[in-house]
Amino acid sequence: MGRVVLVTGVSRDLARQFAKQIADDPAVDRVVGVDIVPPRGDIGDVSFVRADIRTPVIAKIIVKEDVDTVVHMSVIATPGDVGGRATMKELNVIGTMQLLAACQRAPGLANLVVKSTSTVYGATNRDPAMFTEDMDARRLPRSGYARDAFEVEGYVRGFARRRPDVRVTTLRAANVIGPDVQSPTAQYFRLPVVPRVLGFDPRLQFLHRDDLMAVLAHAVRNDVAGTFNVAGDGVILLSQALRRLGRPSLPVPSFALTGLGSTLGKSGLVDFSPEQQRFLTFGRGIDTTRMREVLGFEPRYTTASAFADFAAALGPGAISPGRITSPDTVLAGVAGLVEGRGQHG
Repeated sequence: MGRVVLVTGVSRDLARQFAKQIADDPAVDRVVGVDIVPPRGDIGDVSFVRADIRTPVIAKIIVKEDVDTVVHMSVIATPGDVGGRATMKELNVIGTMQLLAACQRAPGLANLVVKSTSTVYGATNRDPAMFTEDMDARRLPRSGYARDAFEVEGYVRGFARRRPDVRVTTLRAANVIGPDVQSPTAQYFRLPVVPRVLGFDPRLQFLHRDDLMAVLAHAVRNDVAGTFNVAGDGVILLSQALRRLGRPSLPVPSFALTGLGSTLGKSGLVDFSPEQQRFLTFGRGIDTTRMREVLGFEPRYTTASAFADFAAALGPGAISPGRITSPDTVLAGVAGLVEGRGQHG
């Protein structure tokens, strides 16, 4: 008999795509997708249930549907998606607490897979070259997505202690990228003119969207518990990424990035949170030895090839071979882009 999988957050693309994909897995009998609003795209053979994981109704769904595996993917990265930071934190933290309380009361539950993020490690000038899973952030996150993910992982560890009979797998994914991915990092690289911090060239790691789908499916099928960093092999520098995109960059002093980020955020161009700014200043590296040796997963894409696939879908930039751009054009592009968004927002 195959598994019955419940996937949270299916109104968003990555969770919807995963739910649809895992429904075709021979090892899975049924997939139930839950969210506050229906998915925007095709969900195939997934049974959608409109439910708010912040309420006790989620416990009834888990029991009624005979769910044995929960895949938690509804931790939201950007407040704009839900109307503000307060709602985002409530959905992320209170939602996770209620979901875990429901899992606690579900005697048939055998597996919990949580999509977390390497953002929990933060980004500072005192970071190690590579974070391993047993390392903590040099500076604990104080707010935003990183803080939510940090708290979510704490509640997940508490659940694992209370229900040792449930196999708990936490996947700390690097920044997910791909041709159709919508995320703060993808939005940043889609800007026609890309701001960067003067004097810094951070190391970046990426996980291709297809590899995220594959590692989640791997975690559902295989009984391997623990916390795992997940990323493509290698790193690329921000300067290398911008050259491959063929996009002009705008070096700005670190103190000016906050103001520029706020302007870009208010214009709706990109979510430029403080954690994103620190990441684009100091970068981050995560060690994936345990992913290979314990989890038994090998990504298909390296960091470089994942970014290349993303870049290919964008087409040539303004300073690709055969095109030229002056500093004045770059500055005018930023100003015009923000002004245009303000008039049409």
